[in-house]
Amino acid sequence: MDAQKSITGNFQFTRRMKIMDEKQVAPEAEPKGKFPYRLGFGLLFGLLGWLVPYLGVNSTLLPAKIQQIAPDQKVQIVAVLATIAMVVATVANIIEGALSDRTVSRWGKRNPWIVLGMFTTLICFYFLTKVTTITGIIVNWSLFQVALNLMVAPIVAFIADKAPKKYRGSISAFYGVGMNIGTPVGTMIASQYITRISSGIYVFMVFEVIFTVIGLLLVGDGSNKGEKVKKLKGSELLEAFIFPIHGDVRDFYLAVFGKLLFVSAQFVITGYQLYIFVDYMKLSSANATANLSIMSMILLITGVSFAILGGPLADKFHSLKLLVAVSTVAMGLGVAIPAIDPAPWTMFVYAGLSGAAMGMYNSVDQALNVSVLPNPDNAAKDLGIVNLANSLGQVFGPICASIIIGAIGYRMMFPAAGIMCLVGAILILMIKKVK
Repeated sequence: MDAQKSITGNFQFTRRMKIMDEKQVAPEAEPKGKFPYRLGFGLLFGLLGWLVPYLGVNSTLLPAKIQQIAPDQKVQIVAVLATIAMVVATVANIIEGALSDRTVSRWGKRNPWIVLGMFTTLICFYFLTKVTTITGIIVNWSLFQVALNLMVAPIVAFIADKAPKKYRGSISAFYGVGMNIGTPVGTMIASQYITRISSGIYVFMVFEVIFTVIGLLLVGDGSNKGEKVKKLKGSELLEAFIFPIHGDVRDFYLAVFGKLLFVSAQFVITGYQLYIFVDYMKLSSANATANLSIMSMILLITGVSFAILGGPLADKFHSLKLLVAVSTVAMGLGVAIPAIDPAPWTMFVYAGLSGAAMGMYNSVDQALNVSVLPNPDNAAKDLGIVNLANSLGQVFGPICASIIIGAIGYRMMFPAAGIMCLVGAILILMIKKVK
C-alpha cells in the first residue's frame, strides 16, 4: 500500500476533532489547499536524521563500549550516565526551545539551531570514538545531550509552525512513522558493529548529515526577517524559559507524564536489551547480535504498519486519547512478557506487541500534544517539554531497570515496566480538552 495514501486516513478524523474543540477555528476558517507532503516527508527525514544515530549509539554501541572498558560495573555506569544525561537534557531542551521560538534570521527561526545541533552532535560522536575512560564517556555524552536538543525541539515545532490545523493529525502520522522506524533501524545498524564500535559511530555520522539535510530542504523553512517577536519583561521573560505555569496547563502536564511513563517503560528494555540477551538469557555475543537483528526487524515491521493504520483506527473510535491510552496498555503487556521465560522468543513477542503499540501511539501522539499546548507563542519550548519525555524516558527507564537489576535481578524489571504503562494510560484518559 502507498504509505502516503494510507497516512491520509487521519484527515477526516482530525477535522472532526478540531471542530469539537471549542478553542479551534470553525471549519470555514480553515485554510484550503493541497496536503503538505513536503512538510510531512521533511519532518520524517529530519526526525530520522537525529533519532536513528542517537538510538543506535545510546541503546547498543554505548553500552558495548562501556562493557569493554568496565565490564563489572556496566549496569551501574549506564544508570549514572543516564541520570546525568537526564538533568542536562532537561535544562538544554527548555532553554534551546525558547531561544528557537524567538529567533529571527534570513534562514528562519528553526534552521540555524538544527544545523548547529547537527554539527555539534557530529563533533561529540567523533570524540566518543576516541575516549577510553568512563569519565571521558560521561563528559562526552553530557555535551552530546546539549547538542542533540538543539535539533529535537525545533524539528517538532515545524508541526505547530507550518501544518494547517485540519492536517495536523496526518502530519503527526509522518512523525509517528519516523519514531517507529528510528528505534529498530538504529538497533539493526548498531548490532552489526558491536565489535567495531568506532566504525558504527562513523556510519551514523554520515547517516545524520544526509537525512538532516534532506529534511531541511523538504521543509523549506525560509527567512523570517521582519517577523515581530514579542519583547519579554519580568514574569513573561521567566515563563519563556521555564515549564509553563499559566493557561490550560492541566492537560498539558497529563500528556507530558503519560508520555514519560510510556517511553520509560519502553526503555527499561531498550536501554538494557544487549545485556538482557547476554546476562539474563545467557547468550553469546554472536547469538545476541543475531537475536537483536530479528527483534529489530519485528519492531520495524509492526511499528510502521500500525503507524500507518493509526489514522483509520482513530477515525473509527473518534478519540485521540483513547487510541493513545489503548496503545499504552498494549505496550504494558508487551514489556511484561520477557518475565515469563529467559528465552529469545519472549523478546520477539515483546517486539511484536510493543511495535504495534508504538506505531499506533506515535501516529497521533503529536496531534494530541499540539492540541494541549497552553501558549502557541512558546510552541517549540512547550513541544520540546512534551517531547522531552522521550529523552527523559530513555534515561529514566534504564535508571529504574538498573535499580531493579541490582536489587532483585532482571526478571522483575519487566512487570515494573508494565505497571508504568498502566499508570500512563490512566493519565492520558484524564485529559479533558481532547476527545
